[in-house]
Amino acid sequence: MFRGSRIPLCGCFRNPGESDLGPAQARVADGPETEQEKEAAALMPRRFSWAEVEFATGKFANSAVVVGEGGTSTVYLGRLPDFSLVAVKLHRPSERLHRAFRQELDVLLRLRHSHIVRFLGYCDDHEEEGALVFEYVPKGSLHEKLHGREALPWSQRMAIACQVAQSLEYLHEECDPQVVHGDVKAANVLLDGGMEAKLCDFGSARVGFSAAVGPPRSGLAMAVGSPGYIDPHYLRSGMVSKKCDVYSFGVLLLELVTGAEAFDAERERRLTAQMAPVLRNPAGRVAEAVDSRLRGAYDAGEASAVIAVAAVCVGSNPSLRPTMAEVVGILREKTSSSIAAICDGKKRVVTSGSKMPI
Repeated sequence: MFRGSRIPLCGCFRNPGESDLGPAQARVADGPETEQEKEAAALMPRRFSWAEVEFATGKFANSAVVVGEGGTSTVYLGRLPDFSLVAVKLHRPSERLHRAFRQELDVLLRLRHSHIVRFLGYCDDHEEEGALVFEYVPKGSLHEKLHGREALPWSQRMAIACQVAQSLEYLHEECDPQVVHGDVKAANVLLDGGMEAKLCDFGSARVGFSAAVGPPRSGLAMAVGSPGYIDPHYLRSGMVSKKCDVYSFGVLLLELVTGAEAFDAERERRLTAQMAPVLRNPAGRVAEAVDSRLRGAYDAGEASAVIAVAAVCVGSNPSLRPTMAEVVGILREKTSSSIAAICDGKKRVVTSGSKMPI
């Protein structure tokens, strides 16, 4: 994507004396008392004026660089006065899409995780359009890297799997209220300068699922998903749940292993259907499933374990699918020590040649 209620927040663009901050934010803006407050203030999303958004993007002129585009929004490359690059997501004008902007903003203001793209701020003072401002993630999407000309190394694929799993565990278990992403796919995983994963695009996300399954909802309140990744049970029932994300993550694991796209538009065939024989009986069939572009440079034990995890994630009965916390635990146990350190949140060192005892 990025390559890609008014809430008063502090920011660096306001003129002296101009403020719409509440008492708590004003105290921080006047001068944080501790290092912790300074750090918290630096990480806090802020409100941009429309003039600031236009300045950052060159007023969205024809020369503006578009780094992503979806059904309801366009993402532009922007530059702040401190010369840092940002991604500005501009929601197209309409009452319906303005509700979508508010919905996504409500979710983003709740999130802070090292493997979720950092939300810097927003602009909601334009009559028709709303803008969301994110960190610029320079290496593009996992979809571009995984399906590009050069094969993504196996160790990086496994590291990315762990990092995305961690971000989903955070959404499902650590956020209060819990969050369902609703559109987990390779195109919504960005890669930073160190090739670490950043989950993005919360336009389909839903908040407040305290139970395993949320009630069916209509219109914009329903998760949408993408071809090849969307949970068939959701399509049948209209029930949005955390297990929808688990299903999509299972498809992403298969994509990482095979190097094939989740949905073959030409043949109108899903990767899960193509991989069905292997998922039913993976013994002795791992080699035929792994991306041939790797030329054998992968850990067969890891590949077998990841396929097994994917198989339970994409199971037809949502209640039998694992939680994302369980998935993180399995990946921690079944991957090499360097990748397991990522799942443990320790020093992130990925080496290519480390082996894993199964």
